[in-house]
Amino acid sequence: MTSAFRPTRRAALGSLAALAAGAAWAQGSAAQTVRIGYQKSSTLIAVLKIQGTLEKQFAPLGVKPNWHEFTSGLPLLEALNLDNVDVSADVADTVPVFAQAAGAKLTFVAQEAPSPTAQAILVKADSPLKTLADLKGRKIGFAKAAGVHYLLLAALEKAGLSFKDIEPAYLTPADGRAAFERGAIDAWVVWDPFLSAAQRQSGARVLADGTGLASYQRYYLASTRFARLQPQVLGVLYAELEKTGRWVKQNPRDAAALLAPFWGLDAAIVEQANARRSYAVRPATREGIGEQQRIADAFFAEKLLPKRVDALDIDLFKPPA
Repeated sequence: MTSAFRPTRRAALGSLAALAAGAAWAQGSAAQTVRIGYQKSSTLIAVLKIQGTLEKQFAPLGVKPNWHEFTSGLPLLEALNLDNVDVSADVADTVPVFAQAAGAKLTFVAQEAPSPTAQAILVKADSPLKTLADLKGRKIGFAKAAGVHYLLLAALEKAGLSFKDIEPAYLTPADGRAAFERGAIDAWVVWDPFLSAAQRQSGARVLADGTGLASYQRYYLASTRFARLQPQVLGVLYAELEKTGRWVKQNPRDAAALLAPFWGLDAAIVEQANARRSYAVRPATREGIGEQQRIADAFFAEKLLPKRVDALDIDLFKPPA
């Protein structure tokens, strides 16, 4: 498999602009923005965006956030790799290893404690599939390089199967939901809030979640260039993520009411999804991200990475005390 991080002409032009922006940072330009990439499912960043928190907290530093939405983690980290964004909202634990395989210089700003039940392999309520072994020969939809990709690999291994034993269908969550509902795929591997939405709206049945298979940690990242230039900005971001994570868990109904219109989902679905996520933001440590190497090795063994990756060959941000 060739690397997914292949710069287009537009991306290359964006990189030149980003280099100019980087020079402005280094020279202390008065017009400074932090380009933040996020996904719809980036809960804590979504709360901060909706409430305008970072606009207020960054102001004393002479900085303002500039928001960029992505459909999934892989293109988000492609943009980070190409220096088209400075900071990435949470991505699943699998995504950084693909970026590293493409030569990205990443700084891990923070991680969320494991949330293994927040992703699962779904089948229809009346599906004949009852066990993981039943996945053999089936067409399975999932987002490439997402956390669910590793969950599927781990589930297949537990069942004595390999990736070659299934027919993969690489689909975004929106396309996966449509394919699942019309019966174009036999199973769908997805994460919350899409998981909870499929359960409540389509009666989907969980064949297996991440319990005992994949811990599903999510990471907040920055380009190493930006992290070295602007540690104060990352310090403010880290503090607000930590605070927001506590607020979401302590105020589940209020958080669901806030996020429901942003996600276009019923508040009950959002509350169910949030209950499965830890949202416990903590510093990333080499000990705490040990599963990253197992993930990288699993993808390489299946020839899904172009080369072996040293998952710990990254920089770690140390939040201010």
